[in-house]
Amino acid sequence: MTRSDPPSTAGRVIVLDIVGLQRDHLGTGRTPNLTEFFSEELTTDLRPPFPAVTVPVQTTLATGQSPESHGDVANGEYDRDADTVAFWERDRGDRTHIWDAVSDAGVTTGVLFFQHLIGTDADVAVTPSPIEDEDNNLLEMNCWTNPDEFYDELEAEYGHFPLHHYWGPGANERSSEWILTAAREAIERHDPDLLWVYVPHLDYDAQRYGPDTPEFDDALETVDRTVGTFLDFLREDDRWDETVVNAVSEYGFHRVDTPVFPNRALRDAGFLSVCDDGDGGEEVDLPQSDAFAMVDHQVAHVYITADVLPEVREMLAGLEGVEQVLDESGKDDHQVDHPNTGELVLVADSNAWFQYYWWEDHDDAPQYATDMDIHAKPGYDPCELFVGESGLVSLTPSKIRGSHGRVDDESLAFYGLGGPAAPDSYLDDSIDARAVAPTILDLLGIESSPRLDFDATSLFAPTRSP
Repeated sequence: MTRSDPPSTAGRVIVLDIVGLQRDHLGTGRTPNLTEFFSEELTTDLRPPFPAVTVPVQTTLATGQSPESHGDVANGEYDRDADTVAFWERDRGDRTHIWDAVSDAGVTTGVLFFQHLIGTDADVAVTPSPIEDEDNNLLEMNCWTNPDEFYDELEAEYGHFPLHHYWGPGANERSSEWILTAAREAIERHDPDLLWVYVPHLDYDAQRYGPDTPEFDDALETVDRTVGTFLDFLREDDRWDETVVNAVSEYGFHRVDTPVFPNRALRDAGFLSVCDDGDGGEEVDLPQSDAFAMVDHQVAHVYITADVLPEVREMLAGLEGVEQVLDESGKDDHQVDHPNTGELVLVADSNAWFQYYWWEDHDDAPQYATDMDIHAKPGYDPCELFVGESGLVSLTPSKIRGSHGRVDDESLAFYGLGGPAAPDSYLDDSIDARAVAPTILDLLGIESSPRLDFDATSLFAPTRSP
């Protein structure tokens, strides 16, 4: 922010996380509601942390810390002691998000559909928590909420959250519409001073078809219309005059055409071992492997026993589609040097992405490969967005046309301020994602919180030149 004085305190701050939105999407004719609401002076590029994937970026936005500080270095986590990998299952641990911390200042809070919400102190919270059997088959749709009865009230009026439209081959605008409906209900029923809402719709067709495609343009129009309806609701609310809306996005997309298979390369070189999965397929044998790649979009964490590290590095550096192999100094440069990080981190070429497969023949694939089984797979699998040739999920990585994870000028995210309580100023050419949380404190008129330890300063910090 180019002014040195803090803004006038807003009575209410709404944060809309519109995944995949970029600055150049405004003013194109596809986003009339967003373009009208967020003036050019109060919109800018947002530089996400590395890696620019969901959990690391969300945690950075909500804590003001980089992945090397908060420890969320991927959507998955490799447990070195247990020699296991799980995706989307890490709990909140000791990470304090802004909606938990500001309650100390008497601010009421709400947050919908971010990761790591179960057990949050937020006054209003909703996150999917389906009831599944031991094989991860859905038995009953459910959501974890604060207060406890909030999901029952939402379900009674609007039906169950449409989980199959939130992820998988059926992912579409229905999930975002339901989430924004829940946001309206959160305001009407509980009236939080800070409300943070996840809007996922652009994520789906960006991965399926790639950015700069007719399908993605259609998705832009859909999310603009859906968010526009929510903004119209806010305009009619009694607290509108004291409201400032923050729009953030987590990353932009690269158009991709090259899937890369580091685990196949590790297996061919003798560093990765497999075993029978008990169902006619091959499972990676982590305890017997000297190296394994936990892949996540355009980034892969490679966990390696020390004695083969130089050989693995040399081999992976020559793998087509790999732009960088980050060692200790590289991880430090990218602010991802944390015990959870792999011994090496691979960064894909801008047109490439990493798939977790270690098999060549589809008949050797583990049972979960053709299922929509996000927790069991030891790598992020965008092929779950496509119906399979012989199962629920496709085994054809060449279908994927969009990815993210690299941090470069092409894939910067979005930040904007709007509403009657927005500051009378303008934004710099780009901002650091770590500045979002301290900026929200300033907007709420909160000087600091003993539970938050930011790596960056607010956009209103007086040290910034006028």
